[in-house]
Amino acid sequence: MSENSHQIALEIVKAQASVRPMSEEEIVNMVIKLTRSISSLGVDSHSEETEKSEIPANKGIRANSVLCLECGKTFKLITTRHLASHGLTPAEYREKYGFKRKEALVCKNLQKVRKEKMKSMQLWTRRGAGKPTEEEAKAAKPIAVKVRVKRQAATAQNIS
Repeated sequence: MSENSHQIALEIVKAQASVRPMSEEEIVNMVIKLTRSISSLGVDSHSEETEKSEIPANKGIRANSVLCLECGKTFKLITTRHLASHGLTPAEYREKYGFKRKEALVCKNLQKVRKEKMKSMQLWTRRGAGKPTEEEAKAAKPIAVKVRVKRQAATAQNIS
């Protein structure tokens, strides 16, 4: 029997004993049974940690979620604040797990929604009062010409 499976069994029995009264014999029998069961399953706390770290980086970013390779929790996006709880910056996290430098730590569906939203906003084009429409531009030209002619006539009268 491994030491880890024995420790896990003791923790389980301790939790059980805190909830309901148990005799010494029950506690001992339960520890033995659980230790055998856990060791036969091959479940160790150490093996869980290695399973998390063995997940390749490209499997961490999924369609609807992003898996934090540090703790194993899933998110829509991994925030700087969450990474700070692990003592990492986003750059350090990317480097540690082999992500590309500029790769977003966001699930693919959220990336797609954001991309479509930015396309619909068309921030690269000018909008608003600063740019007149074609009709306004055409209507404004004759007025500007009339004003210029009147100014020239007024200045000509003042000079002569």
